Amino acid sequence: MRWLAAALVAIVLAGSAMAAAGPATGSAAFLAARQSATGGFAEQGRAPDAPLTAWVALGLVAAGGNQAERAQAAAFLRARMTDVSTDADLALRVVALAALGDTIDDRVLARLRRHRPDVLVNETIWTVLALRAAGEPAPANLVQAILTGQAKSGGFPWSKGGIADSNDTAAAIEALRAAGVGGAPVRRALVALRTFQNRDGGFGLTKGRESDAQSTAWAIQALISAGQTPGKPPFRYLSRLRRADGSYRYSIRYGTTPVWVTAQVVPALAGKPFPLR
Repeated sequence: MRWLAAALVAIVLAGSAMAAAGPATGSAAFLAARQSATGGFAEQGRAPDAPLTAWVALGLVAAGGNQAERAQAAAFLRARMTDVSTDADLALRVVALAALGDTIDDRVLARLRRHRPDVLVNETIWTVLALRAAGEPAPANLVQAILTGQAKSGGFPWSKGGIADSNDTAAAIEALRAAGVGGAPVRRALVALRTFQNRDGGFGLTKGRESDAQSTAWAIQALISAGQTPGKPPFRYLSRLRRADGSYRYSIRYGTTPVWVTAQVVPALAGKPFPLR
């Protein structure tokens, strides 16, 4: 009867994604309106930059955004593939460009293949996500490095030996699932992820911290990537943060960086984990 259980989960997940399709589309319109003549994206009063453009591109792809807007964003990112200082920054751009339908330059992939995991678990997570987004296999040493970074609690920290947080735990789940890893490490991570959920249905970055839109979005994506249903509470929490223009507040108390926040919320509303398929 496993096939029946899997089918029921798929039906529930599909229903959740359809219910969120409206909000995702409206938010994509908000994001699209923030595109500059260069093709990049920026917060109000700031210059466009590659990292924010990559996040917005992922949001637009997840919501099925306009092809012209996506093409302009891809051109903006392609012109800035050498202007990166870390593998994590490069990986984010690769994930976005792959989602936009670009073929990634092998020189870029070669750098990611050479990634040497050290103390930054987050950077290795993103490297795996980028390679999988580009259709590359996940290197065994990088997958092992992510697993080695798992804390006793089951969660994942930004760096080895650090305190686990919801965002890195969620991202690690998505990277491990993209690499074909399941079993105990993922189950433990999912249990740990749930401990960051608050009474309001949202998720906080760390235990005891108030819920925020981005942490909640990451958690939703991670749960979906592992075949679990997020349930209605996290979506209800996000609905409380939605503004009339389709953007999202960071939290109940704070309304900072609406473009970045909204860009990270949209893939969760669309029910699409990273890397986008």
